[in-house]
Amino acid sequence: MGEPRSARDEEFQAFIVGVWPRLLRTAFLLAGEQYAAEDLVQSAAEKACAAWPKVRRADDPYAYVRRILVNQHARRWRRRPPELLVDAVPDAAGVEDGFARSDERGALLAALATLPPRQREAVVLRHWEDLSDSRTATAMGCSVGAVRSHASKGIARLRQVTALVELKDRAQIGGAV
Repeated sequence: MGEPRSARDEEFQAFIVGVWPRLLRTAFLLAGEQYAAEDLVQSAAEKACAAWPKVRRADDPYAYVRRILVNQHARRWRRRPPELLVDAVPDAAGVEDGFARSDERGALLAALATLPPRQREAVVLRHWEDLSDSRTATAMGCSVGAVRSHASKGIARLRQVTALVELKDRAQIGGAV
């Protein structure tokens, strides 16, 4: 009835260890707190483990698990209001990106906290994960039009956050000098 259980377990373990940092950072941006992000990723990993034969046959197993993660997040914020984001993004071992090195991350995280959950999901998936509209729609379980609407409204709202406007102005002045 297929390959031995230990081989499947090892394959799943190797996969989840490889994607854990990316999932944790995405979950942190969605959930807003370290403990909530860890719970969210753990929950998504449990569901992925239970469905591992189906997950590994998917065209993009990471996208499949990310969709589980987004769905788990959506279920959680429906039950209780989202909490405020904190001012630090967890370090991902070996993962380098501009956001992790940015001194302005606190302002950005605080601004993300002001967005409604669906707008935050759309902004994070489109601009943090750099997914296309269609892949974001798949991850969020909605239409491409809804993704565009949520992302557009979220970005417009972020552009009105005073702290981000001031950071942008300082960056422009610093670049012009």
